[in-house]
Parts: sequence; C-alpha cells; structure tokens
Amino acid sequence: MVLTNANYTYGVLERDIRDLKRRFPFIQVGIAGKSVLGKNLYYIRLGTGTNQVFYNAAHHANEWITTPNVMLFVENFSQAYSEQRSLRGYSTTEIWNRSSIYIMPMVNPDGVDLVIQGPAAAGSYQQEVRRLARGRSIPSIWKANIKGVDLNLNYPASWERERDYERSIGIRGPAPAEYSGPYPLSEPETRAVADFTRRHNFRLVIAFHTQGRVIYWQYLNRRPPGAYNIAQQFARVSGYTVSPTPPESSYAGFKDWFIQEYNRPGYTIEAGRGRNPLPIAQLPSIYRDTEGIMVLGAVL
Repeated sequence: MVLTNANYTYGVLERDIRDLKRRFPFIQVGIAGKSVLGKNLYYIRLGTGTNQVFYNAAHHANEWITTPNVMLFVENFSQAYSEQRSLRGYSTTEIWNRSSIYIMPMVNPDGVDLVIQGPAAAGSYQQEVRRLARGRSIPSIWKANIKGVDLNLNYPASWERERDYERSIGIRGPAPAEYSGPYPLSEPETRAVADFTRRHNFRLVIAFHTQGRVIYWQYLNRRPPGAYNIAQQFARVSGYTVSPTPPESSYAGFKDWFIQEYNRPGYTIEAGRGRNPLPIAQLPSIYRDTEGIMVLGAVL
C-alpha cells in the first residue's frame, strides 16, 4: 500500500514503486535521469495508448505531499484496471488502451529529503545548506534543490525576466527559494524533465504543487487551443478555481516552457490550502479533489 500517513521521503518512494510493480506487473517503471546527489528520477507509465499525457510532482522540496498524491493515483488506477472497474465514471480499460499516462512523482528528491530529514541528508552540501538557511526552519522555507536552485524557475521560458525580477528583490545566488539558477536548465533535475518531455508527444501536462486550491493555465498571453475549457472541467471536478498566473509566478516554470514550446495545454495545480509543507493529514482531501483531474487529463 502507498504510504499515506507519514512523511514521504525518497526511500519511501522507492519502496512503494517496488511494491506497486510487484502487485501490478503491467505498469512500466523507468528512470528519466538523476538528481544532484545521484537519486533516480523515476517515472511510471499507465496505459499503452497513443494519447500521451504527463503529470509530475514535487518540483518544490516542501511541497512533497504532491508525491504521495500522484502515487495514490497510480495505485488506485492500477487496482481499478486490474479489476476492470471504472474510476470516476470512466472505464480504466478504455483509458489504458487509448492513453499513456506518464507520472514523475518526485522531481526534487534531494530537496524533499532535506526538508523531511534535515541537513544530514544534504551530503556534501550540508554546510552550504546550513549557510543558506541562516538558522531558519528548513521545512518552512526550502523549495529549491540541494544546490539552492528553484527548479520551477529554471526552465527557458522568459528566464531572463525571472532573473531580473529576482535581482530587483535582492536574490543573486543560491537560496532556499526563488533563485532561478545561473542559466536555464542548469540543473540535472530540470534537464531530465525537459529531455523526457522532448522524447514524447505529450498532448497535455500537469505539474502538481501546493497550495491554494487553484489551477493556473496560461503563460503570458498564450492560450493553447482548448486549454481554458479543460481547465474549467478540472475546476468542476475538483472545486478548485481557474486563475491567471500571478506576476511573481509568471516566468520560467515547467508549464510555461511546455506552453511556449508546444502550444498545448499545460497546467500548474496548486493543491490543498495552508502553509507549506502541508500536513500529511491533508492528503485524503487533496487526493479526493485531484483524482478527477488526473482521470480527466487522460480522456479530454
């Protein structure tokens, strides 16, 4: 069973992936790349169809609750498929044959382990992590990878505008959050996600974050065909609000880059509500709200 009641580290992710593969041998598991500290960036494929979609989670270290959320979807979808049952009213057999759902459950494993386990998990970066934290609580402030680069600001979509904004607020180097890196795709994690995206033909992508119960669907003035209608359907099944991306989050994100490169629907889903890291007690409600989004993403 996917762990749903405790902190979800990289080690837990590996254990759950092994267990899911044992229970559901029809799922495909692969490695898209490595993190700074050499941890595997796993992906899971559900389905064999030509309609390809991509969901990822935990770009941000203290938003790790998004990882068990997508892993719970893998488990529930696989269970329903093995029993030829529907999920949210849709035939999992039909989805399996029509679509391929690719899921990268933990984009930032080094950062996740740092937030959950503390500086001891930072390896050779331990001293630097302590310096950047400046005595503050790491779980409450740390979004970046282990090198202090905010992965969801490291994509080549108006990256220079993001860098200029950071400089205007005094961020000029590695930090627990909001530093976009020395150049676009400077980090092994973002390079792996971008390369993985380029190797596929994704019709739609979703990046899961926390928090706010909101769906972001635009990049600057770009509105991919059908993107707003899909966002509205996501809102209908989740109770979340469709919103323009706020100025401070308008550049250099994964969904921004996907929209820029492919002119296809890309979404940032800000799940749950509260202060990051959200407590694991929120997972049942987050999953209840977002399961329908993950199903609809593969059928719309």
